[in-house]
Amino acid sequence: MEAINIKQKLSLFNDYWNPRIVGALNGQHVKLVKFKGAFVWHKHDNEDEMFFVVSGRFRMEFRDRKVELSENDFIIIPKGMEHRPVAEEEVSVMLFEPMTTLNTGDTKSDLTRHNLETI
Repeated sequence: MEAINIKQKLSLFNDYWNPRIVGALNGQHVKLVKFKGAFVWHKHDNEDEMFFVVSGRFRMEFRDRKVELSENDFIIIPKGMEHRPVAEEEVSVMLFEPMTTLNTGDTKSDLTRHNLETI
């Protein structure tokens, strides 16, 4: 057991849409990721996801609405809900999701990450 500094972990990478694992508990991964631009439309049939904004801002788009999120906001996406994160500027986000969660869910794309780095 040791303290994990989020700012220090975020300083270890600069790429977008490539989550890193920073912890695990009760079958869940805690991940850090940086976003910029639009992600792919996707859903997770069996997993809920939580997005916590560490710094910056982004919007979570759904087919029927958009939710704006800023620093210290979080949103939980229920399993089966189609969504797409979009960030006009760089945003840093902490994710809480089951270890089985594939970042692009039911959509395969160049942004799909099967093997995540642990930092």
